Formats: sequence, structure tokens, C-alpha cells
Amino acid sequence: MKSELDLHLWLDQALVHRQNQLKADFLDLFEQLGNSITHEELIDFFPKSKGKKISKGNQLLGFPYLVLDLIRDFDLASGCNIRFVSWFGHGLYCCVFLGKQMGQPDQFFVENGFQLGRNDLPWDLAAQVNWIQTPTTDSKHPLKDEEERIWIKEISLVGDRATCLEILRKELRKILQANGKE
Repeated sequence: MKSELDLHLWLDQALVHRQNQLKADFLDLFEQLGNSITHEELIDFFPKSKGKKISKGNQLLGFPYLVLDLIRDFDLASGCNIRFVSWFGHGLYCCVFLGKQMGQPDQFFVENGFQLGRNDLPWDLAAQVNWIQTPTTDSKHPLKDEEERIWIKEISLVGDRATCLEILRKELRKILQANGKE
């Protein structure tokens, strides 16, 4: 820890305002994305859906983040969750968790640019991002049908809000149409 406080940064109102505005922009983007899908559509994909929830925090390895969870059943055996994460300083990620008893449309996820994450740490985003960015990651190792899966994809965005929302909606629609594809 430094012995002096960075008072210049602390008093930089423009910087603080920009960061807070960007957080509000992503919150609005996630709200619009969540509202673009009905509860019935989530139930059609996963009958035990518990709906949608947005969470936010400031300390994912020292960086702010926003999370949109859709379905929200985190049971390792029978659960399912679709998660969009805006992790400041790192990027935007889509993570799809499928429990052991869920149908596993592995080919669909591979064909749509997802990488297989670490099933031993399904909710640790930092570990997942490190795992998929490590060149030695073997995402083609044979999996047993009875293993849970966490699929992860980094999503590139552009500056225009409407285009960003459309990118995320298309990604979500593709996932929701994967039900039953093996």
C-alpha cells in the first residue's frame, strides 16, 4: 500500500462522473436485455426458471462489475443459468451453466464461439476468464454426459447503445433456441 493518498484522483469529479455514467449505461442495457425476454420464454427453455436479477459490485479483483442472471437455478445437478457480466477493465462475458441432468448441447456452444470453462469453479468469473485465456487450455477434453458444464464467451461491443443491445439480444435468442439441440 502506498504511503500517500492519491488526492488528485479522489477529487477528479469528471473521472468519477464518467465511471458512474458508464455503470448506469450498462445497468440500463442489462435492464433492457432482461425486459426483452418474457418469463414464459425462460420457462420454455428451463421449466424451473426463477426469473431475472441484476447484481452489481465493486470488488471483482478490484474492478466494478454488473451481472444479469436469467433463470437463476444454481443447483449443480439440475440447475441452469444464463449470465451476462460487464466487468470493468476486462470486458463483457456471457456464461451459460448447465447442471449434470440438463441436456448438453455441446456442439451448439462450440459452433457459436463459446469455450468450455472449469466446472469445478462455475461461479468464479476471474478463474473462468483466466482459464479460457490461457493458451494451454484444452477445451476439447472428453466430457461425460453426467458432468455439469459452464460455457463462456467474450462478447465484443461497439459504442452505440442500440447496436450493443441488439448484439446481446441476438446472443440470448441463440442460447434460448439451443434447448434440445445435441
